[in-house]
Amino acid sequence: MNSKNFTPLVFLASLGAGGIAVMPFVLMQYTIEHGPGLITRSELWSQGLSGISAVYYSSFEATMILFTLIHLALTVWFAAKLFPWMRTDSFRELIRNPLKNTAILAPLISLLMTMNVMIGPLRYFIPVLSDNFQSLFLPAMIFWVLVFVVVMFTEIKLLEISFRSGFDITKINFGWLLHPFLLGMLTVVGTGIAAMSEDLAIANAAAFLCLISGSMGIFLLLVKMIILFKSHFQLQGLPEKHFLPSFLIVIPNITLFAISAFRFGHFLEHAHGFDLGAYFYMVIGLSFGFEIWYMLFGMALLTDYFRKNHFKEFYVTQWGLICPLVAFVVLGAFAYDVVLSSSIVYAILALVMAVTIVVYFELLAKHIRCSSSRTASLGCEV
Repeated sequence: MNSKNFTPLVFLASLGAGGIAVMPFVLMQYTIEHGPGLITRSELWSQGLSGISAVYYSSFEATMILFTLIHLALTVWFAAKLFPWMRTDSFRELIRNPLKNTAILAPLISLLMTMNVMIGPLRYFIPVLSDNFQSLFLPAMIFWVLVFVVVMFTEIKLLEISFRSGFDITKINFGWLLHPFLLGMLTVVGTGIAAMSEDLAIANAAAFLCLISGSMGIFLLLVKMIILFKSHFQLQGLPEKHFLPSFLIVIPNITLFAISAFRFGHFLEHAHGFDLGAYFYMVIGLSFGFEIWYMLFGMALLTDYFRKNHFKEFYVTQWGLICPLVAFVVLGAFAYDVVLSSSIVYAILALVMAVTIVVYFELLAKHIRCSSSRTASLGCEV
């Protein structure tokens, strides 16, 4: 893929890999008894696992290692293409187009996922990180604030372009929800710092900044979803096949803001002495309940797409299928701990995680095949 046909949406591939790396960690964090804080490898294996259990959790660890490496490798590979592309006319044309410029947000979302990978899988395996976890919050906060400034500047700039330029609202698609997606990812990392940092100055600063990014993200999510559904019902039939995978992007948005609210609640409890009680049940239970019916609804709409298109061709927007599956498992792990500790729920989450891994490798194989051909990856027929 050269600068001419490069699209920043390829970062959805590195984002998806990071999400898959985090999935087993979150599932272990909220389904295994362990000490306070985040689970570590030593805590897991101190429980005397053997036989099927040892094999099962070893597969979790293998998944975390493999997809962390894939995430980091793809991030470096795509970044090496992104920066030269940003000096081309293609970049400037994309930024000026309100219907397409959301694509530039994908690299920032992937960057924030890297922070989640460091807090989750990397810290899980590296004792020096888990043993000195609190000392990492100051550098993490500094880096996050820098990303916060870049994200807010980018979001406001793109919104300004939309308001100044105007566009045909009937041509929008669910990829438009990358705006709140980015703000949700920014907020979920920030609320993690606020909830876990024992330094109240850091926790309070992170929490307040999250009120800025979180309120903006929720506002944009609500406004954009209303506009998207209104626009869709004014048209006949489903969107073009290239845009169908983005229909499920509502799910990661809900997951990010639900977890942000969950973590903000813990911040209020440990930093300000609140006793929120059933708040956590309502936040996680209502959000996961919404995701269950929306996932079923989305899959029903995509039945013909999977039967006729998905396995026969490749376009970069297909990577948008990974994040909803990851988000469903992640929020489901929270729901297992907070709402319903059922073996049926756990089995469903494990099954969805396995499906997500299979779909990721299927997409990666098609992506590599298209990238190595003379055909541009966007719309490449396989």
